Amino acid sequence: MSERILKVGIIGQGRSGRNIHANTLSGMKDKFVIAAVVDALEDRRKRAVEDFGCDAYEEYQELFQRTDLDFVVNASPSHLHVPISLDLLNHGFNVLCEKPLAGKVEEVDQLIAAAKKAGKTLGVFQNSRYLPSYLEMRKIIDSGVLGRLVQVSIHFNNFGRRWDWQTLQENNGGNLLNTGPHPMDQALQLFGDDVTPRVTCMMDRANTYGDAEDYVKLLLHGDNRPVIDIEISSCCAYQTGFTYNIQGTCGGLRASANKMEWKYFVPEEAPEQVLTRTPIINADGQPAYCRETLPWQEHSMDLKAKEGVKKEEAFYRMFYQAIANGAPLEVTPQQVRVQIGVVEECQRQNPHIYKR
Repeated sequence: MSERILKVGIIGQGRSGRNIHANTLSGMKDKFVIAAVVDALEDRRKRAVEDFGCDAYEEYQELFQRTDLDFVVNASPSHLHVPISLDLLNHGFNVLCEKPLAGKVEEVDQLIAAAKKAGKTLGVFQNSRYLPSYLEMRKIIDSGVLGRLVQVSIHFNNFGRRWDWQTLQENNGGNLLNTGPHPMDQALQLFGDDVTPRVTCMMDRANTYGDAEDYVKLLLHGDNRPVIDIEISSCCAYQTGFTYNIQGTCGGLRASANKMEWKYFVPEEAPEQVLTRTPIINADGQPAYCRETLPWQEHSMDLKAKEGVKKEEAFYRMFYQAIANGAPLEVTPQQVRVQIGVVEECQRQNPHIYKR
């Protein structure tokens, strides 16, 4: 039996609404059809009609006359995510909102309450949860071969100056809300979403032309949890080549989008050691240092050659099951609520940038 095809409306035909959402959905014709788009620019509306055979509207409120849409993608500018998503939920639509979902925890709570009251689904497009390198890394971590995680370093760095609307606080701009939802979503899953992490954050305005930050150093930490070191910098001219670096009690892992390397030892195969309180000496009586040869097992994986579904498509497969078949969301608004709480604490700790 063939699956039901969902009718989708998309608000926004910019870099996100068209280049990510529309292009992904139009390539999944067995599950989705783009029925309507909304954009203030006429040329974008005409192009959408030509490319997707859909209806096009200038204002999102024109969608309220329709009863055939299974869900609406909110790919409007970041500062409009909350009011538009609330309006859609209150009018009885399932909503998939681009990141960032909101700028404040109280706004997330409003959205969750509105979805519950309307009996509708609120999704958040955290597609990096399905990044192939991250998924493969999770498999290694979850296998336990690295031992207890001590530190997780995630670097989303580059060097670049920026001067567009996403550099402004009034638009929910800045590196933490623009890029940050990707590494923070991954980090909070590794930290464990059953507790709220303690937060230490430093921010700077380095190369941006706006009033929001373009350098973020963020530490998430807590009792019996790994330290999560997140760096989102727009002034990193020299990069390590690895996005992730994992430190564990039995080994480590590093990964980029294209390659993953990891090594570990099996404790039962390692030399037995006993704590000594006296100086260590060699056989000739000379002072010695703690040295041993561990039986490392080393592996690598070429992620470019590994077959897999693109992260955007993988997210939409999950979201399809939620809308069409009532399956539970794998990325929940409650999880994203923790992320927004971290954002608020980061801003509070940096009053030289965020004065409110």
